[in-house]
Amino acid sequence: MKQIHIIAIILTIFVVLFTGCISTNQKKKSNGPVKVELKDENGSFSLYCDGQPFYIKGAGINEGNIEALARNGGNAFRTWSPDNRLRTGKETLDAAYQNGLMVCMGLEIARERHGFNYDDTVAVKAQFERVKQDVLKYKDHPALLAWGIGNELNLSYTNPKVWDAVNDIAGMIHRIDPNHPTTTMFAGAGKSEIGYIQQHCPEIDFLSFQLYGDILNLPTYIARSGWKGAYVVSEWGATGHWEVQQTAWGRPIEQNSHIKAMAYKERYEKVIADDPRQCIGSFVFLWGQKQERTSTWYGMFLEDGSETETVDVMYFLWNGKWPENRAPRLDQFFLDGKTAYENVYLEPGHPYTAFAQVTDPEGDPLKYKWEIIAEVPENQQSEGGDFEQKPVTVLSFPSGEKNESIGFEAPSAEGEYRIFVYAYDGKNKAATANIPFYVKKK
Repeated sequence: MKQIHIIAIILTIFVVLFTGCISTNQKKKSNGPVKVELKDENGSFSLYCDGQPFYIKGAGINEGNIEALARNGGNAFRTWSPDNRLRTGKETLDAAYQNGLMVCMGLEIARERHGFNYDDTVAVKAQFERVKQDVLKYKDHPALLAWGIGNELNLSYTNPKVWDAVNDIAGMIHRIDPNHPTTTMFAGAGKSEIGYIQQHCPEIDFLSFQLYGDILNLPTYIARSGWKGAYVVSEWGATGHWEVQQTAWGRPIEQNSHIKAMAYKERYEKVIADDPRQCIGSFVFLWGQKQERTSTWYGMFLEDGSETETVDVMYFLWNGKWPENRAPRLDQFFLDGKTAYENVYLEPGHPYTAFAQVTDPEGDPLKYKWEIIAEVPENQQSEGGDFEQKPVTVLSFPSGEKNESIGFEAPSAEGEYRIFVYAYDGKNKAATANIPFYVKKK
């Protein structure tokens, strides 16, 4: 018994010492950068973090729910700049670290479409120095994965010197931060831009492409460009407002939340997951909510934080199984007996009915909310994801059970509107759709 007691004491001391070593090593690691490497193994590319393979299961987070990303199985997210309205760069990285996530930190680079002149050497130098300070500030954070130098700098541009500036910044990063790779985010996957990067930007470690409905053509674009290196799909998601059918009066018709979810699944499986050699992962857009043509078009969450069916799809793709509670499925939506594709015209002040057919996978009772919102004036429409002001809400009907249909009077003012329906399951999941309509006197 005495020998057993002595052995137990020795084992206890060993466990305490071993645990202490682990804690010390973890603490040491947390105080310094993670070594991120891009390895080429016979033309097959992989990211490694401290020697361990890391495939990016990521999302674009502007001001979205970091905790929800970790809970749903993501392992990384990208930003567009170090700071946003909610968090500083450090707060973002700290939140990522606390949730076991890595960050592709966006570095804000001026765009020609906003008036920046890349022939202005003084302005280019000032930008270089500003970006350098951001790199110095965050380069040793343990949640940092990579640097994203600019976003869609090729959108509405003419001066290729922008890529020289990007390459100079990437070179600076490599000199002062040997632990993290660099990339730049393209709108689309244009052959000319890819060619310029290959010839003149050796400091860029991998490319990042941003496509929506057109993502199914990405393999063709890459093959035509001759790009043999690694890439990330840094934005992908709902079919873009420039890619869908329009009403007779020129407004884009948004797909409902179920159609979007099925498109997300198809695009991931057919493009991203189907290229294990060059594609090192993706960042789905948008893990949050934003106004762009509508308040529901690109966000995977509603304004109140409810998760749509696209979140369920990403959970499935990242975890190989569906979540226990799934979002409601919107099957049909009618206004005055017509779908969004039938050019709905209403008369001012006249009564009309809207109806939505929604089912819940678990049979949860649903509550509905309805809104009529004016269209975004054409001269206030954003480009390339720039800020866009949400238009005026004309009518709002509070949520209630079993009101899958609603009667209302059309707005008295002639013009363009949309009617929105939201169906909630009471467990933070929701379905949504909208129909554009035109109020016009006969």
